[in-house]
Amino acid sequence: MFIRALSLRDFRSWEYADLELSPGRTVFLGSNGNGKTNLLEAIGYLATLGSHRVATEAPLIRTGTARARIGATVVNAGRELRIDVELNQGSANRAQINRSPVRRTREILGILQTVLFAPEDLALVRGDPGERRRFMDELCTARLPRLAAVRSDYDRVLRQRSALLKTAGRQARSKTDLTTLDVWDGHLAAHAAVLLAERLRLVHDLAPYLAQSYASIAPESQPAAIAYRSAALPPDFLDPARPPQPDDTEALEAIVLRELAAARPKELERGVCLVGPHRDELELMLGNSPAKGFASHGESWSFALALRLGAFDLLRATGAEPVLLLDDVFAELDRRRRAALAAVAVGAEQVLITAAVPEDVPDELAAVALRVETADGPDGRISRLAAEDRADGAARDFDVGEGQNDAVTHAAPEPACDSVPGSTESRAP
Repeated sequence: MFIRALSLRDFRSWEYADLELSPGRTVFLGSNGNGKTNLLEAIGYLATLGSHRVATEAPLIRTGTARARIGATVVNAGRELRIDVELNQGSANRAQINRSPVRRTREILGILQTVLFAPEDLALVRGDPGERRRFMDELCTARLPRLAAVRSDYDRVLRQRSALLKTAGRQARSKTDLTTLDVWDGHLAAHAAVLLAERLRLVHDLAPYLAQSYASIAPESQPAAIAYRSAALPPDFLDPARPPQPDDTEALEAIVLRELAAARPKELERGVCLVGPHRDELELMLGNSPAKGFASHGESWSFALALRLGAFDLLRATGAEPVLLLDDVFAELDRRRRAALAAVAVGAEQVLITAAVPEDVPDELAAVALRVETADGPDGRISRLAAEDRADGAARDFDVGEGQNDAVTHAAPEPACDSVPGSTESRAP
């Protein structure tokens, strides 16, 4: 899988850009703040309908504009598809596949798969459980795009059930309130069971890739392992070595319903939902100790890198090799970790890298380098490719291997998406 063309309109610091890309390795060079990361963020958004940097979409729309557009032409096993997304201030986002509107933006999920490694990934090890839940859910959705609808439905039911718990907890509990809560319990358990089954399947499948990646990065360290942690599930479901079973979803639904019934008095007292995947955790272990709180800075970086490399190997094993996005990470890594990441990147079908200076990129990743700079615009600084790149093609700071990129073009802005009548979805969860 690779991206043949990328177009941006009013995304972050980019007023517009049209890039022609090819399989192989491309490096975007430029000083901090020039907009290199914004290019990878736009690509990542097309793959996940989310940003790895911010939780909301407002910062993605260039200051002074009402909407942003991202589009890419994706080639997978000889088949070419065009996907476009329009992000709107205060109204629903819209999407197209091959220039035809789709009803929901999440319908583009699965067309482009990416694995992104960025400095923010240290939060996978040192951050709160929400970071690790997001990692699991995005990887699950990459493997099974229809899970995006399940996640959206689960979040919707969770909000509505939580609101009912708060109301019922403040007022005298009528029979009607509790009957309504029973209905929401059923909806929550049904969606939770599907999400839990996919998370457990992911942990089972990812565990050996994670262990192998970590051992190659830090062979002197204790072995790394992952496990799913949930107060609601029995121990036999939480063993990473346990293979998924055909009836897991049905069994998990029954377990969640039982736990919801047991937790109801506490939930009514506190006005919050205490049972479900939103309370669970991906546990990261080094030897017999949790990585969070026990791992050194170097071990934490190694674990974060191993999680991403393991995800890359897992997706590649399923058939379609994802695009590898490396956002200014080589400057953060020591020699051994740089070499481990470079070894994977060399074999990837397409790798897009950002770096401040050429020296940050390992020699084995010889590639086309495109310089990113900024210029003054009416609403602030605007990112652009350097003038020499637009006039003469890609600046060749590195040796260009066979099949590498050789052109970047800019064109006058044109709409990347048409309106989708009747669309009400702003984004996938």
